[in-house]
Amino acid sequence: MNQTQTVSAAESAAQSLTIDDVRAAAERIKGAVVRTPTMYSQTLSEIAGADIWLKFENLQFTAAYKERGALNALLLLSQEQRERGVIAASAGNHSQGLSYHGTRLGVPVTIVMPRPTPTVKVMQTESVGGQVVLEGETFDEAYAHARKLEKELGLTFVHPFDDPHVAAGAGTVALEMLEDAPEIDCLVTPIGGGGLISGMSTVARALRPDMQVIGVQAALFPSMYAKIKGENPVCGGDTLAEGIAVKAPGAFTSQIIAERVDDILLVSEEALEKAVSLLLQIEKTVVEGAGSAGLAAMLEHRERFAGRKAGLVLCGGNIDTRLLANVLLRDLARSGRLARLRVTLQDRPGALYRVMREFEAHNVNIIEIYHQRIFTSLPAKGLITDIECEARDREQIDALIDALRSNGYSVSQVELA
Repeated sequence: MNQTQTVSAAESAAQSLTIDDVRAAAERIKGAVVRTPTMYSQTLSEIAGADIWLKFENLQFTAAYKERGALNALLLLSQEQRERGVIAASAGNHSQGLSYHGTRLGVPVTIVMPRPTPTVKVMQTESVGGQVVLEGETFDEAYAHARKLEKELGLTFVHPFDDPHVAAGAGTVALEMLEDAPEIDCLVTPIGGGGLISGMSTVARALRPDMQVIGVQAALFPSMYAKIKGENPVCGGDTLAEGIAVKAPGAFTSQIIAERVDDILLVSEEALEKAVSLLLQIEKTVVEGAGSAGLAAMLEHRERFAGRKAGLVLCGGNIDTRLLANVLLRDLARSGRLARLRVTLQDRPGALYRVMREFEAHNVNIIEIYHQRIFTSLPAKGLITDIECEARDREQIDALIDALRSNGYSVSQVELA
């Protein structure tokens, strides 16, 4: 297929996704997925300088909105296709949503994942009924193998995003949001391959043509952003938002986004971490990096949303617990509640004790102490001591540092990158 044919196919696909498709999907999946709540957040609104409503898609059974599109696609299969089974390439939420609902409907589901996929993701997919095939070192290699098995075994491939049935199912998120919170005048939605925002923008343009529809991508993976703007993307890195870390967005979804989305914003890793932490601390809800992208955009591009009534989709909550712990601790460090102070001491009795007295005087709690005597540029009788500590706020840490320096100590604070 040449480039002209590809564009024509994408345009045709875009025309085929309508509000009626989304409404039909909503009726089709009704009762089989959770109708998650849409709630106003007073505290986040105050922080962001705009009114914020949250759609808690992390409360789905598999903790992600992906169930909606997967189920809609499954319900549109013929009886023969159901009996033969379906296949997909995914190491994320699509694999679990498709496996869960396929098993529930009696449809065999095969998921091809790259060999380096974390064991926990393999186990989660298998636990809801999917048969996992590990093939290739990258997603592209796994995808190619899935398409090969599709032909060899006569299976039906269910794409995680570049499929009108999947996008129509995802669009049901917007139907529910606008029904529950008609005040919303702006949708801020994560973009990976583009299925979610394709469905949501279709609903917005049909029901509220004046509504702002803003997409969000991680700055490390600006694939759709670059495609829409005609740029060559440089994608790569360990992003917290691995759920939207897509190097090649879909042809079908790209066409819809070009027509129906007002803008795409990029967000930093620090903003994503901050958003994950805030959602847990304030809303008491766990989201993965991709699920926090909307809030991250509102925090990092405050002027863009000033005075808006924004609807955010918390599209998933599948985050590794150890990674979540790291994110929370890093946020405490950035806020000044955790710190690592590097103090130069003389290697003699009582030296550390005298430093500890200053910590006690300033009511700063010590968590860990590390000594370094060998790998330093200090004289042989000197040592470097790193002290990890926790305080009420940054001002309390600053007061401690000032006191140590006034007593003749060389003190520096180890900053996060």
